[in-house]
Amino acid sequence: MNDVQLVKNSNGEGVFLIMDGREKVGEMVVSVDDKNITVYHTEVATSHEGKGLAKKLLDEMVAYARSQKLSVIPLCPYVHLQFKRHPDQYADIWNRSQEQEDPS
Repeated sequence: MNDVQLVKNSNGEGVFLIMDGREKVGEMVVSVDDKNITVYHTEVATSHEGKGLAKKLLDEMVAYARSQKLSVIPLCPYVHLQFKRHPDQYADIWNRSQEQEDPS
């Protein structure tokens, strides 16, 4: 299985991909601007679930954000959950401007 690749267009819309040969087995849909990387969706092929691929995508996106000095807006439920579970790990890059106030 290949490493994670970032493919993006000139508008900054893109995807972190994990390929197994010609088969796409994992993806994280993002958009990038001057200050932020917004994460919309993470998906792993059913046949490859439980192999840590979503975490691999997350780690690659986080490394990219840090290397580019970007903040992360985690609209993706998976990424948002990881940020909430491990806030100390992501505090330096977590852009909380999109956070909803917790009604409880």
